[in-house]
Amino acid sequence: MAKDTLTITDNRTGKSYEVPIEHGAIRALDLRQIKVADDDFGILAYDPAFMNTASCRSRITYIDGDKGILRYRGYPIEELAEQGTYLETAYLILYGELPTARELDEWVHNITYHTFIHENIKKFMDGFHYDAHPMGILVSTVAALSTFYTEAKNIFDPESRRKQTHRLIAKMPTLAAFAYRHSRGMPYAYPDNDLSYAGNFLNMLFKMTEAKYQPNRTLERALDVLFILHADHEQNCSTNAMRSVGSSHVDPYSAVAAAAAALYGPLHGGANEAVLRMLGEIGSKDKVPGFIKRVKAGEGRLMGFGHRVYKNYDPRAKIIKRAAEEVFEVTGKNPLIDIAVELERIALEDDYFIQRKLYPNVDFYSGIIYEAMGFPMEMFPVLFAIPRTSGWIAQWDEMLADPEQKIARPRQVYLGSALRKFVPREKRRA
Repeated sequence: MAKDTLTITDNRTGKSYEVPIEHGAIRALDLRQIKVADDDFGILAYDPAFMNTASCRSRITYIDGDKGILRYRGYPIEELAEQGTYLETAYLILYGELPTARELDEWVHNITYHTFIHENIKKFMDGFHYDAHPMGILVSTVAALSTFYTEAKNIFDPESRRKQTHRLIAKMPTLAAFAYRHSRGMPYAYPDNDLSYAGNFLNMLFKMTEAKYQPNRTLERALDVLFILHADHEQNCSTNAMRSVGSSHVDPYSAVAAAAAALYGPLHGGANEAVLRMLGEIGSKDKVPGFIKRVKAGEGRLMGFGHRVYKNYDPRAKIIKRAAEEVFEVTGKNPLIDIAVELERIALEDDYFIQRKLYPNVDFYSGIIYEAMGFPMEMFPVLFAIPRTSGWIAQWDEMLADPEQKIARPRQVYLGSALRKFVPREKRRA
């Protein structure tokens, strides 16, 4: 008997089956051979929400949730956040290696070249109501880009994919900033290609009457670090949407729009907003113990703690917590930070939370920084979508190159009625 196999005995029939194990996983299709009769469909793996199912093989992001480890292409997130830039990290995620100086210059030039959007996109955005959610505008306008770049449908043309990659990463900040300005009734501020990726985004958001906007270096760097932390995160909800929709071989703009729509949900991109609301409801540092008591009694939820993957301290949360101190030196201290720190201190010393492995995640501190920098809460998922675009595209690109991938089509366990005959209307009973 081979060592790397799993022996399964079907107690219904008494038969045993030897299933290969590769990379710590078995193939779900290998279960199909387990039948009670020749015309039986075979065993299915039932796994709602993909709690223990791998849908792909990937070389992009590595997570060890028990140890609190996050790496892009093998590089620890801590090193990338401390020494790298977002565009440098995006290149790494997309192409597998950190760029040389020459490659980085060319990459930054190509992204910068595509920051402007077609004037008709502005007219499209003008059609939204003044109080339209910025994320709703972003989802719609990203999808609309597919009608401007029809060659994007040539997804197996490497040159076309490369160009759409540049366009998407470049235009997402522009679309996001224009959505924000639209929601504020402000005139659109065009890109300034003399600025960095993060600096240009701040320019398009906050420029007023000055001839040239100069972003605060501390805030610019903090935003760039936040972009690095959100660039990719394995097979999360929005990445799964990107791969699933992309598996139909649709253009990348439509697939990114689907991924952004998934991110729109409060359980994904809106989680940091829920943290801010929770901290606001607590109100002050001295009320934290009472809030913790209510949570333990089942009378409330501790937002920003715990994660589907991490059963340890989210490494991104540690980095954001340090960045918050630098931001507050510029913006002034956000009063919610004292409540957050006290909440974290008490929770991490309480056996109730320790036994359940509930530690702060990336959302616990990110909203506090965004608010201090002047971003309204409705912009939080938009700020998430901008950097995650590089991760979505990398995952999409990897999927297209994987010969094992086909159009996504999960099975179901049918629990409905058996065969029934149609009943004429006059004979149906209420």
